[in-house]
Amino acid sequence: MAKEELRSISRNLQELQKKLSLLIDSFQNNSKVVAFMKSPVGQYLDRHPFLAFTLLMFIVMSAVPVGFFLLIVILTSLAALLGVIILEGLVIAVGGLSLLCILCGLGFVSLVMSGMMIASYVVVSSLINYWFSPRPLIQQNTNGDFLPAMKSADFEGLYQE
Repeated sequence: MAKEELRSISRNLQELQKKLSLLIDSFQNNSKVVAFMKSPVGQYLDRHPFLAFTLLMFIVMSAVPVGFFLLIVILTSLAALLGVIILEGLVIAVGGLSLLCILCGLGFVSLVMSGMMIASYVVVSSLINYWFSPRPLIQQNTNGDFLPAMKSADFEGLYQE
C-alpha cells in the first residue's frame, strides 16, 4: 500500500512539474518578456537571480504604500483648489518622508523574505529529491540482516586488493 501511495505521489508530482513547465514556457515565450530579457537590465537580472527575486518582492510589497501616498497627494491637491495651500505642502512633505521610511523598511523586509524563501526552496527541493529519488531495493537476508538488492557481480572492480 505504501508503494502505491508513493507511486501516486510521484505521478502527481510529475503532473505538477509538467503544468509548471508549460506555465514557465508560456511566460518565456511572451514577446514582451523576450524583449525585456534581451535588454541590459534583463540580462543583469538573469545573471543575478537573488537580486531579481528581491526586486520582485519589493515591488509587490511597496504597491500599497505608494498607492496610499498618491491618494494623499490627490486629496491634498483637491484641498489646494479650495484654498488650503499651506496645509498641502506640509501634508505632502510629511507623507513623502513617511513613504521614504516605509519604502526603506520594505526594502529590508523584501531582502529578508526573499532570502528565507530561496533558502526554504533549496531545502524543500533537496528533501523532495532525496525522498523520491530511485534507490536500490532492500531485501532481507536469511540471517535477518537487510542487504541492498545487488549481485556480487556489481561489487567486482569496486575493491581490488
